Amino acid sequence: MAQDGAHDLAHLQRVVAMAKRLANIERANPFVIVPAAWLHDIVNLPKNHAERHLASHYSATEADAFLSELGYDDRDREAVKHAIVAHSFSANVSPKTLEAQVVQDADRLDALGAIGVSRCLMVGGQLERFLYEVDDPFGNERPLQDDVYTLDHFYQKLLCLEGTFHTRAGQQEATRRTQFMRAFLNQLASEIDP
Repeated sequence: MAQDGAHDLAHLQRVVAMAKRLANIERANPFVIVPAAWLHDIVNLPKNHAERHLASHYSATEADAFLSELGYDDRDREAVKHAIVAHSFSANVSPKTLEAQVVQDADRLDALGAIGVSRCLMVGGQLERFLYEVDDPFGNERPLQDDVYTLDHFYQKLLCLEGTFHTRAGQQEATRRTQFMRAFLNQLASEIDP
């Protein structure tokens, strides 16, 4: 796995912990969820990589080979592969199983709240993007460009995630974390234009 500050071991640990929590609440299969959560970013391409949308497919292939060596049966491996492929926002694959929904929700929760704000800013810095466009920081009168301005990513993607959650517990946590992000952006607005 390529290392970056937003997709490090701590990210995996948070996603696994949340996936276990959601799995317990939803009564989903932990033998699918736990390996899928641990291995979902085994192939991690930079956000600006041309094949970024294929990273979850590459991760699923690597995970399948690893789990085969461990003796996972074909049915469970297929379920893990689907959960890994479907977790990705950029792959745009709908989760067809409860386990895939849980893994997707757990990963998306890590893009929200205080940790989501932190990760977004880290990635923006790593990709050498401006924090915001000086004349219109929040994109009120211009097209959003999150490949240029980090704040635009909040409006192009992160604040839109709340409506994409599948599990009830995931949705509740997404709402709470999104409220925090909106409060952060309101505070930022007051500091940009006092």
